[in-house]
Amino acid sequence: MEMAYEYWLASVRHVPARKKIMLRSEYTDASQIYYIEETRLYFTEYLSTREAEAVIASRISWDVEKNYKELCDKNISIVPYFHEGYPGRLKETAGPPYALYVKGRLPDPGKPAAAIVGARRCSIYGIEQTEKFSRRLAQAGVEIISGMALGIDGAGQRAALDAGCGTYAVLGCGADLCYPREHIGLYMDIQKQGGLLSEYPPGTQPLRAYFPERNRIISALADIVLIMEAREKSGSLITADFALEQGKDIYVLPGPVTSPLSRGCNNLIRQGAGILSTPDELLADMGMHVNSFGQKSDKNEKMLESPENMVYSCLGLCPKSMHQLSRETGLAPGELLERLVTLELQGYIKEISKNYYVRLNG
Repeated sequence: MEMAYEYWLASVRHVPARKKIMLRSEYTDASQIYYIEETRLYFTEYLSTREAEAVIASRISWDVEKNYKELCDKNISIVPYFHEGYPGRLKETAGPPYALYVKGRLPDPGKPAAAIVGARRCSIYGIEQTEKFSRRLAQAGVEIISGMALGIDGAGQRAALDAGCGTYAVLGCGADLCYPREHIGLYMDIQKQGGLLSEYPPGTQPLRAYFPERNRIISALADIVLIMEAREKSGSLITADFALEQGKDIYVLPGPVTSPLSRGCNNLIRQGAGILSTPDELLADMGMHVNSFGQKSDKNEKMLESPENMVYSCLGLCPKSMHQLSRETGLAPGELLERLVTLELQGYIKEISKNYYVRLNG
């Protein structure tokens, strides 16, 4: 029943996490606080009268056994600050939450971790580079931390899952809620191959104020932070600020100076952030051996020797129409379409809209 009382203390409203940690540090377990005399709470030097009253009121309204059973029935575990499983990376930062609610598992403290965040309304360039870096880092044993948002976050986490590796989403709502709803498939898959984490009790709705707060946990759980695309004023830059406060290294994806989606990233580069060039260079910066991962695959070698090479070499990250490709390659529309279909089936290119194609790097 120890965790049942921890769940109660974590759920007490109007008492900041830091004061809960201070209060809990004076007792062997949370049940002692639940049964403490009211006068002792009122005379606790770091609790205000309003905060002491909040603790007392919660004891009256809270059914310890029933509420904890409901938590377990949702397959959510609670990891309080004083539990041995509480992430050390998070405990070392300013303003850690009193507890984390987890569906799935927590990141492995023995493995390196990278946070990958960026714009919700992102470009194809941002998506493709995010997938490339996330997939490669995951293959090298780096765990991916993000926020499961639309755009960059979701792309990075899906790429990590597709690589067969774990990824962890820090939510701005209760761990029992999927937000955004468009990511319900990702939500289900992450809890199987990683974990869904939240500092908010189950049932907490996704309010705007919660998302900047959760960004400090995303950066805290990672060794490095990757900003893939960010506007001049972006939530990703809040994550970057937290990372700097926490002493984390920040890497950003450079982009065109004319792109609003790259202004935030380019500004970070001016301030001294690392530049993302290739995944293997990043792994080398992290002190990890790239070994065979740095070698060109047999698949690429064979593809480059094939007739499709001419079509592939004409494509880049900027979309090109069939008409433009036909003009550049000299191929008739029928033959060109056949080559494009072959390349797309092999995973080298993608049709992003009707008869417009881009190259998939990585």
